[in-house]
Amino acid sequence: MQLLEQLIAVRGASGDESKVTRFILDQIKSELPNYKVQPTILCGDGFQDAIILVFGKPTTAIFAHIDSIGFTVGYNNNLIKIGGPRTIDGMELVGSDSQGEIETELMIIEQENGTNFLQCVSDRTIDRGTNLTFKPNFRQTEDFIKSPYMDNRLGVWVALEVASTLENGAIVFSTYEEHGGGSVGFLGRYLYDHYQIRQALIADITWVTDGVTHGKGVAISMRDIGIPRRSYLNRIIEIAQKNHIAFQLEVESAGGSDGTALQKSDLPFDWCFIGAPEDNAHSPDET
Repeated sequence: MQLLEQLIAVRGASGDESKVTRFILDQIKSELPNYKVQPTILCGDGFQDAIILVFGKPTTAIFAHIDSIGFTVGYNNNLIKIGGPRTIDGMELVGSDSQGEIETELMIIEQENGTNFLQCVSDRTIDRGTNLTFKPNFRQTEDFIKSPYMDNRLGVWVALEVASTLENGAIVFSTYEEHGGGSVGFLGRYLYDHYQIRQALIADITWVTDGVTHGKGVAISMRDIGIPRRSYLNRIIEIAQKNHIAFQLEVESAGGSDGTALQKSDLPFDWCFIGAPEDNAHSPDET
């Protein structure tokens, strides 16, 4: 789990993923000699901070988003959410600005009208526009890992593991998922136009609910806010059954992923969300 711990320590709130991108590229390049098939690496100009790996003759792409939730510092050290982070008084946050490294805590200030606003505790004014993320705190036991940003650094870790043995397929490290899914449209378009790919697996993390629990296998989502095409979903379920993979069927009315962005595009992509369930979602104690 050393690689996962290193991934989690890299700051990468939505819109500010470049450090995560560099880390992933360095990891890929260091492991290339061990890959079963050498991929085409697509990144840089025209791809923003996203990465595509293409192996052999692909028909399916794995999507794993590299960004995380967090906060933007506004005026007078007020905090604005990036995505949907849970807010608990005293949460430890980190970042950096023109004056150096920042370690601070989140403070929830209650107003007389009953509304709250968020602020960070600091003896100086932090540069406006600075991004803050949860302080890394990786804890591992025999049965569990507890850490901020398992969503979605665990999905990225899974994708990197798959890369070492993948012969035919594509892996997409996407951006902006937590705050709008901004890159999936053009990444899907590139795969469709250049490789005729129109099938996707979404490597992401879902939530423990009444119907999806720890210890009973990966969640294959039949729906969330988006609804994948049933014939494609059935193929995924049959493959899991045939290969004796423990799984749980998830049926939710809310939540989304890179699959949602694909469904909202004009591309004829089939997609299926497959992810481990976690407790304490969008907090420093994702489990």
